[in-house]
Amino acid sequence: MKHLDPDLSFETRSVRAGSMRSAFGEHSEAIFLTSSFVCDNAAQAAAVFSGDVEGFVYSRAGNPTNAMFEARLASLEGGEACISAASGMAAIQSTVMALAAAGDHLVVSTSVFGATVQLFTSILPRFGIETTWVPLTDPAAWAAAIRPNTKMLFLETPSNPLMEVADLPALSKVARAAGVPLVVDNCICTPALQRPLEQGADIVIHSATKYLDGQGRVLGGAVVGSKDFIDARLRPMMRTTGAVLSPFNAWVLLRGMETVSLRVLQQSANALALARLLEAHPQVERVYYPGCESHPQFELAARQQSAGGAVLSFSLRVDPDMLGSAGDAPTDTPAGGQAGVFLNRREARLREHAWRLIDACELVSITANLGDTRSTITHPATTTHGRITPAARAAAGIGQGLMRVAVGLEDPLDLYRDLQRGLPRPKPLA
Repeated sequence: MKHLDPDLSFETRSVRAGSMRSAFGEHSEAIFLTSSFVCDNAAQAAAVFSGDVEGFVYSRAGNPTNAMFEARLASLEGGEACISAASGMAAIQSTVMALAAAGDHLVVSTSVFGATVQLFTSILPRFGIETTWVPLTDPAAWAAAIRPNTKMLFLETPSNPLMEVADLPALSKVARAAGVPLVVDNCICTPALQRPLEQGADIVIHSATKYLDGQGRVLGGAVVGSKDFIDARLRPMMRTTGAVLSPFNAWVLLRGMETVSLRVLQQSANALALARLLEAHPQVERVYYPGCESHPQFELAARQQSAGGAVLSFSLRVDPDMLGSAGDAPTDTPAGGQAGVFLNRREARLREHAWRLIDACELVSITANLGDTRSTITHPATTTHGRITPAARAAAGIGQGLMRVAVGLEDPLDLYRDLQRGLPRPKPLA
């Protein structure tokens, strides 16, 4: 594998980093679709299996296409090493398993993705791992939550779906004072907009399914960190548990990373334009986008990120007279995902308006994935965060009137016009 000058630009490394050629001299990276690799003799096989010499033996333990993907992402994030995973959730789970065991404790932001919440609340406790949840933007709360048996601080920034921004240098000081690693999910920004390792993080996690691919084609995940952590602790764990990325998916992701900077910067510009249009609409109560001056962490985002990112959320306004005399009285409308839980009148009306808006879209795709060149819309309370408890949703600030839009490469004015089809019309003045 050819090692590039680390002083080369991000754009150059996104195209060239990690590339290696076989004896055939191919220009485009090859896909090594093989389960195993042949040795010349028994002595070489023994040496490769023992790790005395470098080489590939079995694609669960390593594959040349995966190695190219890993080297490229490590270069872009500024990390010593990287390991690929079958998905973003596989990357998170494997990291936890490498760091913690029964009797250990984790500190996690309340503002994390729905499946991540389920992992920490429903699965890890079965293995004796406890989690304390803290507000993403309150470093003092993080420090107060740390115990002698704490093994990891974990967060997403910006968060999904409210786009809250964590102060990474401040949280790095908290982590270092306690001697625990700070683990950051950098899925939404990608290294094109934000490099957490440069701001004090110890480990960076990716759902490569999103912006690293960029076209919604394959699943993938990755973990970037020190060579000691990746090769000595995480790689043996993943080799044994088998949560590995397929070589074909690694090849697709290599193709995606070549254009990640171009895509994410343009999508961020589109998201900012759409956010400003939505902020001016009378039936939009609030827009959540770190590139807007109205965002509570606008200045922090400007310091940590080179752009606001391509994801925004917004909540709808419900006029009091729409609720009738019953106000917030309970209804018989199921909350969705929680048996026996019902919405009050306000929440039911908000969901009604949110679903109407989503159903009216003719251009924006109704899907929970994000990161595509095609814009998508979803209702987090009943999709990405629909399986967590109402209390957890409330703690994360996810109401029934909230919608998330992952902005693609379409013209933002076209996207706004599409969303306008379902926005409630303001009542005419008497």
